[in-house]
Amino acid sequence: MQELEQWKEHVSHFWNVANDYLRELPPNQLYAAVAIAVFTTLLLLILRFLNRTKSNTIVLTGLSGSGKTVLFYQLRDGSTHQGTVTSMEPNEDTFTLHGETTKKGKIKPVHIVDVPGHSRLRPKLDEYLPQAAGVVFVVDALDFLPNCRAASEYLYDLLTKGSVVRKKIPLLILCNKADKVTAHTKEFIRRQLEKEIDKLRSSRSAVSEADVTNEFTLGVAGEPFSFTQCSNKVTTADASGLTGEISQLEEFIIEYVKP
Repeated sequence: MQELEQWKEHVSHFWNVANDYLRELPPNQLYAAVAIAVFTTLLLLILRFLNRTKSNTIVLTGLSGSGKTVLFYQLRDGSTHQGTVTSMEPNEDTFTLHGETTKKGKIKPVHIVDVPGHSRLRPKLDEYLPQAAGVVFVVDALDFLPNCRAASEYLYDLLTKGSVVRKKIPLLILCNKADKVTAHTKEFIRRQLEKEIDKLRSSRSAVSEADVTNEFTLGVAGEPFSFTQCSNKVTTADASGLTGEISQLEEFIIEYVKP
């Protein structure tokens, strides 16, 4: 208690000294001092805001077996690492995109996080979303229909997360394995996901609010669901992790992780 009282006395003393000093200042100098203090405060706030918004993190997510880890290695090394197994821990690294290594000029390193798709491991996603500049939701275009419902549920949960909605984090639905003859087109996959999410919207709205874990709802009441109704930008693209055709994925990353 004695130390606290001494601290209060010191603060009071400094406050009185500062007050006396300000009273002695001519009005012009006082106004200048106040203007400098206000300008400095605003500048610090702007710099803090810019530092917070210039994220270089891209999150790869999607169902298990969709090919996220192969895409991760293609982005980093330009190779498949002779195939991969299902990840049980997030796979992350900061690097210059392999496709950018030969380019000249200012290139910003990218922090890529490959989040496991297993349902028990998805909570790890919440650790990375607040820092994400963009999210890539990987879909297996070859084996899409049997997994359409599960992919739609995962995507619904992702698009209704507070961190995604409030920050309007752009999301790319990446249709992997598009090189296969029997792979579904990105247009077909987009339409099917929209239809499934529309069904989910109806079924989940019928559940009491106490039982729903989603922070936000999707779409416009009374209208069929479309990704264009989302607060964040949702786009679709093709890729093939095995052949290394990931140009559309790289374009998405470069668009949202700028030097």
